Amino acid sequence: MYGTVAKMRVKPGMEQKLIELSKSEDMLGIPGLVSTFIYKMDNDPSEYYLAVVFESKDAYTKNADSPEQSARYEEYVQCLEGAPEWHDGEIVYSTGQ
Repeated sequence: MYGTVAKMRVKPGMEQKLIELSKSEDMLGIPGLVSTFIYKMDNDPSEYYLAVVFESKDAYTKNADSPEQSARYEEYVQCLEGAPEWHDGEIVYSTGQ
């Protein structure tokens, strides 16, 4: 499995929009997508972490390079105070799959 973790700052009042975009049919139908997690930090309610898991690095890369993902990202980033800080990598252990 492969994925990314992003550190984000959500604009005031945009949390629900961020969640709605993440739950959209378009997001749920991404080939190779296994799961998505959004964390809201206890010590700073505007700081969020996004963790996304794909079946493989190939599936992740195909999605990242697609025009559909580019359009989703443009809509998603409008909920944020700036660009996310991305950390991509191979998942070496999971209790899930």
